[in-house]
This record gives sequence, C-alpha cells and structure tokens, in this order.
Amino acid sequence: MSTTSRQRAPAPFLQAGPAPPESPGPGGLLRGVRRRLSGALARVRNPWPDRRAERVLGAVSLSIGACVLAMVVFVGVRAWPIFAHNGLSWLGPGGNLNEQLESMQATGVNPPASAFALNAWPLVYGTLLSTFFAVILGIVVAVLASIFIVELAPDGLRKVAIPVIRLLASVPSVIYGLIGILVLVPFVGNHLITSSQKASVQSTVELTGQGLGVVIVILTVMITPIMIALICEALQAAPRSWREGAVALGLNPLRAVLAVTLRAIRPAIVAAAVLATARALGEAVMIQMVAGGSSFIPNLSHGPLVFLYEPLRTLASAIVDYHEGIGAPALQATLYAFAALLLFSACVLSVAGYLIKLPLRRYQTAG
Repeated sequence: MSTTSRQRAPAPFLQAGPAPPESPGPGGLLRGVRRRLSGALARVRNPWPDRRAERVLGAVSLSIGACVLAMVVFVGVRAWPIFAHNGLSWLGPGGNLNEQLESMQATGVNPPASAFALNAWPLVYGTLLSTFFAVILGIVVAVLASIFIVELAPDGLRKVAIPVIRLLASVPSVIYGLIGILVLVPFVGNHLITSSQKASVQSTVELTGQGLGVVIVILTVMITPIMIALICEALQAAPRSWREGAVALGLNPLRAVLAVTLRAIRPAIVAAAVLATARALGEAVMIQMVAGGSSFIPNLSHGPLVFLYEPLRTLASAIVDYHEGIGAPALQATLYAFAALLLFSACVLSVAGYLIKLPLRRYQTAG
C-alpha cells in the first residue's frame, strides 16, 4: 500500500496592518487651519462668563503693573550709585556740569568715587523753565481754541477742526524738531538776535538762535493739540441746558460758557494739563535739536530778550546727548539717575492731578 502523500497546509497570507494615514495635501492643511481659526474666533465672539472676564482683565492689569514696577526698580537700581555717592545734593548747583559729564565718560570700567560727583541743577532748571512756560501758554491757547471750536465755530469748520487737531497731537516730535532747526532757528539767529545782544553775552555764551524761546514755541505747539482734544470732548459732554439757563438769566453766550461750562469741566482741564506736562517733561529729541545742547542756565539779568535766546539743556535731552558714552559706569549711573528723576516727576504729576481734581468732582459732568 503506497504511503499517502502528505499535503502541506498552505502558508497563511501575511495580513497587512492598518495603513498609515495619508498626509494631507496643501488643501487639507489650509482647511484645517481655517477650521481652527473659525473655532477660535467663535469662542472669542461668544460672551465671556463674568468670572473668566474678571480673571483675564485682572491678569492684564497685574501684568501691566508688574512691568511698570519692574521698570522703576530696574532704573532705580542702575541709578543707585549716584544717590549713594551724592545723596540728593546732585540736584543742586555747583561745579561745571559739562566737565563732570565728560570726566565720567573718560573714566574706565572701575571709576573712583570722585568720578560720581554731579551737580545737575542746570538740567533741572532748564527742564522746569521750558515746561512751565510751554504748559502755561498751552493751557491758555487750548481753552480759548476749545471754546471757539465747540461753541462759536460753524458746524462745517467744527467737523474739520477736531480731526485735524487729533492728527496734530500724533505728529512725531522729530518732525517738529526738524521744522525748528531748519526754519525757526535760522530766522531767530539771523533776524531777531541783534549784534549788540550777541556782544553783551559773548564772554559767557554764544547766541545762535538755538535757545529757550524756540523750545517754548515748539513745545507749546506740540502739547496744545492734546489739551484741545481733551477739553473739546469735555465741552461737548457738558449739558447744554446749563449754558442755556445762564443765557436765559441774562448772560451773553460767551460769558455763560466762561461762568458755567468751564466751571463744570475743570477736572478735564486739570487732566489735560497733567498729560501735557508729562509729555513736555519727557520730550528729548526735539529739545536736543533746537535748544543748543549746552548745560547753561539762562539768566534773566541779561535782559528778557537775551534770556529767551540763551541755550539750555533738559534732563531728557541730556540722556540723548550722552547716550553713546553709556558704557562708562559713572555716566551710565548718571543717565539712569536722570531717568529716575523723570519717572518720579511723572508720579508726582499723577498724584497732584488726582488731588487737585478731588474738590472739583462736584462740578464734573457725565459724558
């Protein structure tokens, strides 16, 4: 009997696993991105719950406050060597500031204690002088211009004037400085300053046209549009029935505005003045271009006109003038001390503006 042939079982076929997903083409990727963006936009457009809105807004506020605090601490730490070596006496007069700053710039990496000697009164005086005159002139011009625009100007002129003023408020300061150095400074130096005035102070300072008067004019032009925009908004928000009631009692329209409406918007005028003062204190580029770049104290005893023609330097413009030598530790600490003083001035302005507005709130109107 023949042996039965064994039949081999067929080898099982290798079953392939699940195929990997095909990589989407550019169209698929684009559709996926669009779906994600539309979903994110839908979530943003939907009203947030109160708790979520509070958390987000609170986080944003805390982050801004932390950034400001970190900036103040950073500037204070960098400026500490000046306060440690001089205390607050560096704000007073004495010595030659130009020579002090140049010697700081010439010192090495490890400056001696004598290199931190500083008397910055010419810069403090120049800052206060230019800011004071510019803000006073700006307030007068801004109040009168706002009254004309809101109360007296035709409707067509009013619709054009307010957007133009807001545009002027956003013009970069370097544009004003360029106009000043190319137009006003040559005009003052060639046509307003006489030979006798130049000779009277030639042993002390040189009169070139760059000086306090040009700084005041351009700084006033820079800060006035900000004040006009804020005061116009406040005048438009004041109830017209108050002015109409004053007119009905016998006052003419202009007297009614001065006696009633301006009295009601005094908090807005204070806020506008504080904002304009802060910008005037921190202005650097324009003043550096037209002020003359000299740490000289304008002297009123030389005569009122010569006083306006004399050069000066402010705290902010000094930072721009000497920023290239910031690698020297003594000069670096000095520039940071100037910045710390400007930050402190801004803080004092904010607190003073708040305190001034407190007794005026009973006259404030709801806009």
